[in-house]
Amino acid sequence: MFVFLSKLLPLLIYPLGLACIFIFLALTLRRANRQRVALIAALLCLWLGGNRWVALSLARSLEQRYLPPDSTPHAEAIVLLGGGTETWDVPRPMTEISSAGDRILYAASLYRQGAAPYILVSGGLLDWNRLPTTPAEDMTALLTFMGVPAEAIWQQNASRNTYEDAMYCARILREKGIQRILLVTSAAHMPRSVHLFEAQGLEVLPAPVDYTITDSEWRNEWRAGPRAWLIGLIPSADHLATTTRMLKEYLGMFIYDLRGWY
Repeated sequence: MFVFLSKLLPLLIYPLGLACIFIFLALTLRRANRQRVALIAALLCLWLGGNRWVALSLARSLEQRYLPPDSTPHAEAIVLLGGGTETWDVPRPMTEISSAGDRILYAASLYRQGAAPYILVSGGLLDWNRLPTTPAEDMTALLTFMGVPAEAIWQQNASRNTYEDAMYCARILREKGIQRILLVTSAAHMPRSVHLFEAQGLEVLPAPVDYTITDSEWRNEWRAGPRAWLIGLIPSADHLATTTRMLKEYLGMFIYDLRGWY
């Protein structure tokens, strides 16, 4: 039940869900001044959530906490967190890479550089997902496609969230006598992930990837002219999605801290 609620309730406080709640209130409230307040609140949720500057500032605040290593790091295993694949199913011709698929590419690159002799892929299915394969199996298929030997890949396909990723992966790693890991996930997801894996007693070397904005892009944003600023102020679905992803990370860190999982 906790996993279900943890997926459902945040949808009501992300900008789009919150805006819908305010619109619903505006339709049900009888007093005109309260209706106006509810509609203004809905508009602010959508405008702020879909604003380019808000979205990128939130992304930057998370992604700059951990940067990729300057040289090839070395650990006993690479832990690759799921979230970068689309399961093979009709009409897809094969397992595909999603927007966070850089995780898989980077893990394969680190393996080929000799950063670690094994890759532990982590990701299971939610109880209500009826898919033919788990994210761990999908990542295995793509890694082997890129030339990583099957014997170098371990699977953990029982987890339903990042906390369970850390818990189940730590169990496997302890059984194999592994303490030092390279953790590969999206840069925005890294702060939450590092804390959870360290709480399991592991030595974690962050290897973030999938950055929303680069340093030069960030500098250029603030040098843009009035026309670019105006365009950035107009809300868009892409920026709303970015804001939602970043708020998900902050909310996750808050909830995990409340539950004592850090």
